[in-house]
Amino acid sequence: MLTPICRHFIARSSQYFALTAIALLVMIPTFSFIPEGEHLGQIRERDFITVHTRNTPTTYYEGRHGPTGFEYELMRQFADSLGVSLNLDARHHAGSVLPAVRDKGDLGAAALPLLPDTPGILYTRPIINMQPLVVYRRGLYGIEAPSDLVGLSLGTLNGAGTSKALRALQREHPELSWRESRELEVAELLAQVENGRLDAAVIFDHQFRINRLFFPDVERGFTLGDPVSMAWALPSGRGLGLLQAANRFLENLQQSGTLDQLVARYFGHDDYLEYVGTRTFLTHLDARLPRFTDDFKQAAETTGFDWKLLAAVGYQESHWDPDAVSPTGVRGLMMLTRPTAKEMNVDNRRDPEQSIDGGARYLRSLMDRLPEEITGDDRLYMALAAYNVGLGHLYDARDIADMRGASPNRWADVREALPLLQQREWHSKTRHGYARGGEPVIYVRNIRRYYEMIEYVERSRQQFFQLEQTPINADSLLMFELVPPLD
Repeated sequence: MLTPICRHFIARSSQYFALTAIALLVMIPTFSFIPEGEHLGQIRERDFITVHTRNTPTTYYEGRHGPTGFEYELMRQFADSLGVSLNLDARHHAGSVLPAVRDKGDLGAAALPLLPDTPGILYTRPIINMQPLVVYRRGLYGIEAPSDLVGLSLGTLNGAGTSKALRALQREHPELSWRESRELEVAELLAQVENGRLDAAVIFDHQFRINRLFFPDVERGFTLGDPVSMAWALPSGRGLGLLQAANRFLENLQQSGTLDQLVARYFGHDDYLEYVGTRTFLTHLDARLPRFTDDFKQAAETTGFDWKLLAAVGYQESHWDPDAVSPTGVRGLMMLTRPTAKEMNVDNRRDPEQSIDGGARYLRSLMDRLPEEITGDDRLYMALAAYNVGLGHLYDARDIADMRGASPNRWADVREALPLLQQREWHSKTRHGYARGGEPVIYVRNIRRYYEMIEYVERSRQQFFQLEQTPINADSLLMFELVPPLD
């Protein structure tokens, strides 16, 4: 069953569309006849490009610093390359993007599969490959091969590209059937698997990596068929200028390595989920964090940090346990040492309010003591590392980075230098000597991931109604169209 936190993340599609609608400009123009080659010119003349997309973790969503998402980054950079503004219409599901592109233009960017024979649509060059993946409910056994899907209640999204693999499989196993939905999104489909409405589903591998945090009772199964190319969709019959510009942009992005960097940033974090213990984290998010949320918010107001960042530090330190004690005598929710507690005027380290306040002020003091040349997120990550390993060892790592010809002001370079504090060759050259320098690297990485998870859940609470307000019942299967077995 879903945890209460996960329930915040799921809503019926009608609610979903009501809450995710966004238009950065007021009007979405419809196109009359546009002579060959003039579409791109018209976009430049009106000074914006309309992109039809979906509000999902893999495409576009509102993040900590505003709009973000893998395809949003691509859309924004493409609009910049054209010298125009970006006008988003995110009121879509997988099956409604292409009709909108045909009827209104200008471009569809929504994890679209490249299907060359689609009437009225032109596709760009491939952007990334998307591998269909079978996922199933924890507790079901023997789902190891395509033939095991026969007889299961199986679902997928219509128009997403996964149906192609299922239809190919059906030719080998004519008795196979499944259900397709034009209205649900990936998270809602996974919820159907978790709550028992479906036994299994077919989505894309990168979509599962992004969403699996919220569905600990959904298991990864096996890949199905060949990868599908993701591409952008444009209306046909309106000239090739926009298509050529998009292809040049995507080619340059690939050749420069920028595309690979974006893929790694948005889809390359699957490995950390097992490390942090997804199920434990979600349990504590439900059972422990609410008790301390007001204290984190008060400390954030005092120190200028995001309260969710302070909460992430608290989870890394103690799993939000105010009675936690380390073998070295560090204790409390923020695991303060005696000297640090004294410096921060904390007289009871086991008092969660005092511990959170003292830990937040100590983190602020570390940031304030860093050289002014360290800016932005680099400054935050180095302060977090110093919270773990001490400011002296952080300065030593900066010195090592400098010795190696790297920048002592960039976290990426200091992160590489910190583990060298464990090697005599390097720590013998520093002021403070040996340190377990690998630990602060993991420490900062974990806090960043915990923060992302808390941020993601909090954003989901704001975007969606609670599932229990509109419980999903057996009628929810009416949102699917049955694809019957072959005769």
